[in-house]
Amino acid sequence: MASELQLFRDTVVRFLSDEVEPHYEQWEKDGIFPKELYLKMGENGLLCVDVPEEYGGMGAPFEFSMVVLEEVARMGYLALASNLSVHSDIAAPYILHLGTEAQKQKYLPRMAAGECIGAIGMSEPGAGSDLQGIKTSALPDGDGYVINGSKTFITNGQHAGVVVLATKTDPKAGAKGTTLFTFDTSLDGFKRGRNLEKVGLHSADTSEMFFDNVKVSADEVLGKVGGGFGHLIDELPRERLALAVTAVGHAQGALEKTIDYVTTRKAFGQAIASFQNTRFELAKCKTDIEVHRAFVEKCNALYAEGKLDVPHAAMIKLSTTEMEGRVTDACLQLFGGYGYMTEYPISRYWQDARIQRIYGGTSEIMKEVIARSLVGR
Repeated sequence: MASELQLFRDTVVRFLSDEVEPHYEQWEKDGIFPKELYLKMGENGLLCVDVPEEYGGMGAPFEFSMVVLEEVARMGYLALASNLSVHSDIAAPYILHLGTEAQKQKYLPRMAAGECIGAIGMSEPGAGSDLQGIKTSALPDGDGYVINGSKTFITNGQHAGVVVLATKTDPKAGAKGTTLFTFDTSLDGFKRGRNLEKVGLHSADTSEMFFDNVKVSADEVLGKVGGGFGHLIDELPRERLALAVTAVGHAQGALEKTIDYVTTRKAFGQAIASFQNTRFELAKCKTDIEVHRAFVEKCNALYAEGKLDVPHAAMIKLSTTEMEGRVTDACLQLFGGYGYMTEYPISRYWQDARIQRIYGGTSEIMKEVIARSLVGR
């Protein structure tokens, strides 16, 4: 499989060089990717690649999907990696693993083709990392449900055609009252809010969503009624592993940009790379990356075997994103004043990396998850 994986990696890099690199700066200014990009990625087999062929995917091993994220992040397009992760590695697996045959047939082929973009509706104005605190309700109404509430910080929010939506079907039952839906954004009563302005990831559309007496069929319940919180926990390992893969790829890309710079930039009549401090900083960054790459490879193998548990997923997410922050900061420092100029790509690596310690569960929440696995509550 190694040779096939390398061939696929080469295909991903060629696509990004041809279809993303020439336009990325403009998309960053626009604050959103064009929908056509998803269609092109679908045509080239770069979306939902490990979804079975019967549902429109390639049916490739899980590692192939991770290669897409790794290379997108390495080349400095973390906003795109964020959007793709939500679409291909969070929303699609939820539907694949929990959906009825009708739900799979309705959404997955169009998601693999880039015709229907997926999002996850979890975070709310008053509930971020604490998913038990969500207020959006889906109350029984005849043979269906009526949804009311709002969501925020929703990646792919402007383009999403389907949202894996977390709701409370029984507000008095705590975690056991949480239910997921495959929510079609064409329904009456649904409105998208503004495209939120962020510190980084500028081209990743991140939105508010509003639900005003939206009627949905009971056929759109995803998984078990009242089983939503458990379903969220079951799917978190892949989400956090995907973030870890992007963190390693992103740090690697930052290091590559920095090596190119310090070997050509001169100070005091010699290349910056000739100074001991520069060399030692590069050595630290490379070691940091490779240690975490080894952990990612271990967790990739565990996930492929169905053995990646919640504590290990928290460990890999915590450790890699903290490493990513260290490396991008060290790399920017080696650029000196030019590193702080937006015309130099290293500034975007540094700026974009900051969110990785927040979404998908903050570093503080990851520490709590790990600690509970060791000593309980």
